Parts: sequence; structure tokens; C-alpha cells
Amino acid sequence: MTWARELPDHMLGATLDLRPLVEADREPLFQAASDPGIWAGHPASNRHERAAFTTYFDHLLTSGGSVTVRKRDNGQVIGCSRFYEPPETPGGIAIGSTFLVRAAWGGAVNRELKALMLGWAFESHDHVWLHIDPENLRSQRATAKLGARLVTTAELVMAGRRGQRQCWRLDRDDSVG
Repeated sequence: MTWARELPDHMLGATLDLRPLVEADREPLFQAASDPGIWAGHPASNRHERAAFTTYFDHLLTSGGSVTVRKRDNGQVIGCSRFYEPPETPGGIAIGSTFLVRAAWGGAVNRELKALMLGWAFESHDHVWLHIDPENLRSQRATAKLGARLVTTAELVMAGRRGQRQCWRLDRDDSVG
């Protein structure tokens, strides 16, 4: 499904600038994604390779709702994320397909990224969904830290692929972002 809602030109935080993904982001985003350590333990463990990254980037670009994450001080691309309509909740909003360079893991950068995205999502929705592969323990821990709750595990079609996904929900009133 293609994202239909228009994203703001920028979502600005203290240290981050999120803006809609464009074709010109392909190479800087590949450079950010080219660290195999980012994808270790992720279901798409080869996404640091050019061919796998190209498929991922093409999906992000054509499906819409994707944002490039840049450092405000120097414009460096450090990752991306995406808004999409959850397959099990038509009309709802979900956040996913997120990655950050390892230097941004486990701290203020990820919290700021999610706070910016959740703030925008909660302007028009009471709940935000996050879908996680059952084997992606790092994402599960990060999602739980946001205050999200695991609601169910379901077989969903996402990015054109059918598979089991944990369905986490974060309510506006419960968000720690």
C-alpha cells in the first residue's frame, strides 16, 4: 500500500532533522547502512550489501511515508524510518523500517527520532502501531522502552512479503517519547 498522507517538509528536533526521503538520499543512506553490524540479528542481515539495500531503498521510496534522518549540525545522513498504514488497522498509522548508524543506538538519538515521529503521528491518531519480526530482539527491547505493548503476533503481508510479525501498540497517553 502506498502512503497517501503528506509529510511535513521537516520534523526538527534538538539534534535531528527528519525530512521526506528522496532519490538523492540513496547513496548517503547506503553509506550509513553499509555497516554489517547494523543488520546483525536483523531478519534482513544482508541489507548492508548493495543489492539488498537497493531493494529496501526502492521499497521505501515507492511506498511513500519514509523520512531521512539527518544530524542538524552537519547534515550527515544517519538513518531512516517510515510511516505506513498498518495492514490490520486500515486508516491507522504505524512506524517501521527504521535503522540508525550504530553510533546512534541506545540513547538520545533514537529517543529523539521516535519522539519526533510519535509527536507527528499523535497529532491525528490515538494509537501508533509497530510491527517487529519475532527474532528481532533489539527492536523489541527498544519498542518496549517507548511504552508500547505487545498486543498480538499475526501473519501479515508487509513490503510484499508474508510473515509473522509482533504487533505492538503505543497509545498517546502511554507514550514515554
